[in-house]
Amino acid sequence: MMKSLYTAWVFGVTLTLVGFGSSVTKAIAQTTYPFQATYNAEITTKETDIPLVLDTTVRGETSDAPYGLTNLIIRNYSQVDPNTGVATYNSDPATFGLQNVPFGTLTLSGQGNDKLFGTNRGTASLLSGSGTISITGGEGRFRGATGSLDLFQTITSNPDPTGLTAPIISLGTISGSFFVPKTVPEPKTVPMLVGIGVIGAGLVLKRHRRASIV
Repeated sequence: MMKSLYTAWVFGVTLTLVGFGSSVTKAIAQTTYPFQATYNAEITTKETDIPLVLDTTVRGETSDAPYGLTNLIIRNYSQVDPNTGVATYNSDPATFGLQNVPFGTLTLSGQGNDKLFGTNRGTASLLSGSGTISITGGEGRFRGATGSLDLFQTITSNPDPTGLTAPIISLGTISGSFFVPKTVPEPKTVPMLVGIGVIGAGLVLKRHRRASIV
């Protein structure tokens, strides 16, 4: 009888602890990386199948960027409003009705293995432009990165506003913060409770033995 009670008690404790343990998930923390850098950039374009919609490439570099991310490459698409001269740009070609062309990309990189990937969207005029960069991933220590950065462009040379015959020269400032997930080990609560359960089971069994002797 005592053995049956002991077995039933231990089994119940085990089920309780298993249920508790299965509900424990790994805590996820984030490391925040502030970012600000200004890139000397060249903007070139080529025509697409849709009039006034351009395939745009931005290449920039700087000698001073956080985390060694000194190189900038953007590939996106833009459409110029002939009435205002304002260009709207976006990494998603579907925004402008383009089909069967690659999705645009943004890459920040340097000499090492660390890289940031993202997409961007915004507007630009003859003198300046502004937009938003969405960080979608990375490599090296920035694997799994997310976040949002601001992009502000100042046009310093604009021989061809379309960028078709001569590069548009600009200064592109990127600022903001991005985040990289960091896994925190599971708390040791479950193993501790298992130990307490085993000790408790032993005490219950010991009391039952004393009662049977008396």
